[in-house]
Order: sequence, then structure tokens, then C-alpha cells
Amino acid sequence: MKSFQIQLLLKSSHCVKKGRLVCWSAASWMCFSLAIVCSLLTFQLVSGAADDCETNKKPEMVITTPEKLEALSGSCLQVPCNFSAKKSASFTGKNFGVWIKSDSRFKESPTNVIFNSSGSIKTYPLEITGNLERQNCTTVFQNLARKHSDIYFFRIEHTQFKATASCSGFHLTVKDSPWSPSINVPSDLKEHQSVTVTCSAFTPCPNSPPELTWNLQQDSLRQTQENTDGTFTTKIQENITLSDTHDGYNIRCSARYPVIGGNKTAETEVTLSVSYAPRNTSASISPSGLVSAGSWVELSCSSRAKPPPRFTWFKNSKHGAINVSVGPIYRLQRTNMTDLESYYCEAENILGIQIVTLNHFKDHETDALWGEAAGGFTAIIILICGAYILWRLKFKRSAFHQSQVRN
Repeated sequence: MKSFQIQLLLKSSHCVKKGRLVCWSAASWMCFSLAIVCSLLTFQLVSGAADDCETNKKPEMVITTPEKLEALSGSCLQVPCNFSAKKSASFTGKNFGVWIKSDSRFKESPTNVIFNSSGSIKTYPLEITGNLERQNCTTVFQNLARKHSDIYFFRIEHTQFKATASCSGFHLTVKDSPWSPSINVPSDLKEHQSVTVTCSAFTPCPNSPPELTWNLQQDSLRQTQENTDGTFTTKIQENITLSDTHDGYNIRCSARYPVIGGNKTAETEVTLSVSYAPRNTSASISPSGLVSAGSWVELSCSSRAKPPPRFTWFKNSKHGAINVSVGPIYRLQRTNMTDLESYYCEAENILGIQIVTLNHFKDHETDALWGEAAGGFTAIIILICGAYILWRLKFKRSAFHQSQVRN
């Protein structure tokens, strides 16, 4: 135990300068000094085990277990645990496992002993499921509540060896809210890739794993696997082949933990970001419709792609394709009625190229010409029909007049 010395100065009054001058009576100063003594003694008692661990580099026994564990109130927790002794000792035969909370020095605080596999003490509902002969002290805590949050130490009692792992306890935190599941998606997603999407959830008690559901395939196989530190994880997986329709798709996964009196559920959502080649590339002209030679027109190109595409306008000539403009909009002056047929737009990104020609402009103009021709033809037909009708009326009138003259 660390030594310390406290000197009490008893005077009729004592002044301490701490921003301002405060004077205490001798009685008040004595109470204050005694409070300091009590605090130091308490600290000495609590930190005694830690001091022993610092000075004793090879304690009598140690356990291997995660330093920090979490559990859900109303549920259980499996604590992975293995122990080893300083001296080579055999644990064949009768062994008793003991769990101690708060302070490993149970002789000073016997009530800190919460469980003894001999059956003598069972303050907490827990069970040592590991084989103590094989130095496995794995334990399952049942029906946990927030009040069970504490630090815990393990002790082994054998006819040949008795020791407490004072320097290797674990800290337990019991929480009311469940853990949100984790959705794992590979990075740098591209169309046509086949990827595996995984939803996983921390599983404090493998005998009562959470139920995982998501908005992908509903019959995904649930698996509970042991991690390298002895804890467990429950997961479901799905293989999907990506397309442009998956970009912006939200994957939602929920984990439902069974607890006393019902369930506790948490959900996680991730949004997919999928790169894809240009899609639905189209071109338009403004003004639309038939325009005369020498007029200015504006050609526009658009496409759906990720990353955004680079637009290039080309013109076919007898020497091949000529790059005339870079960008989605190209403004030009028409030289004749058919020059637009030679232009086309190219949308390109790192994943592909899509080209759109101006044939539909030709069709549009042809339709316009046919429309005008049809209009003119219709007018001619109407004129011919009108002339014919007038001729017929005139003919009938002439015939009627002649018949009257004969009579």
C-alpha cells in the first residue's frame, strides 16, 4: 500500500487564498482534512488490485476474454472465456468457477461474489457452459438489466490450485436500445458487376440470435458465425448483378432481437451508387420544324449516365467525321435544306459511348414537307372539286334552258 503523510494544522482560524480569501474555523478545517483522508483511503482500497497488477507482472492466473462487452436488457450474453495459470497446474477433477463483480478481492467484500458453480452462491442468473477441466470458463448471463453493468472477475477453485484473475476482468455494459445492423456493399460499383451484399448484426447471445430482414430477397439464409475474439455475428447475404436501375436504390435491413416480453428492433439503410454507360441519349433542334436556309439553329444533346457524359458533335463529310463542337449544345447557320442530316452527337463516359444521329430531323422535315405538299394537294383537290361542281351546275342550267326553248 502506498504511503502518504497528512499534516493537520489546527489553528483558531485558517485562511486559504483561492481567488479570494476564505477563513475557516479549526473545526471546519479538521472536517475538511478528515474528508481528504477518507478519500485517499478509499482510493487506496479500490486501486489496490490495480497496483498489484502493475507490480506483479505475472499474476497467478489470467483469463482471455474481450475487455469490454455489451448486452441488451431483457436478453442474454455469452462471455467467451479461457483461463491459464502462472504455474503449470492440472485442472483434472472437480473444479468450481466463481464470478466476482466490482472488486476481485472478495474477502474484503463477500457480497461481490455473484456466482459459484458449487451451487453455494447464485445471486445472478448465469451458467458456466465451458469445460473447466480444459480451462474454458465461457459463461452465459441470462435476463440482464442495466443494473448488471459492472466489471467482472473470474476465479477458479480446484483442490490443487485456487486463484483469481484479478488483472484480467471484463467490463459489461447493458443497454436498452439494440445495435443497428451493418450493411456491407463493395466500393466502386459498376453496371454488369456481380456483387455480394451483406447485412450483419452483433449477436451477444448465439443461442438467441437476432432475426434479420431486408428489402432484397426475403428467403436469404441466416448464418451465425464466431468472430476471432469469441463473440458472434449474425448475417444474411445476397448476390446481385448491377444495372443502371440500381443507382440510387435504398437497401434497408432490420435486426429484431428477442427479449423478455417481446422484441427490440433496429434498422439501417444505405443507398447504392452505381456507375453506368450513357443511356437514352437524344438530340433536339431549336427552333423545331422547317426553317429556311441561312437561319440559325441550335442542336442540343442529352443523356443519362454516371459519371456525367462528355458530349461531342460531329459532322460527316467526304473526308470522314469532323469534330465540330464539344458540349451538349451546338449552334450553327444552315446552308441548305439538307445539311442537318450530316450531324450527329456522341455521349461518352469511362464506361461507354452512345451515339444519336439526326435522321429523325430529316424525317421531321420530310414530314413537314409532306404536310405542306399534302396541304397543297388538298387545296388543289378542293379547287378541282369546286370547279367541277360549278361546271355541273352550269351544265344543268344550260340543259334546262334548252328544254324550255323546245317546248
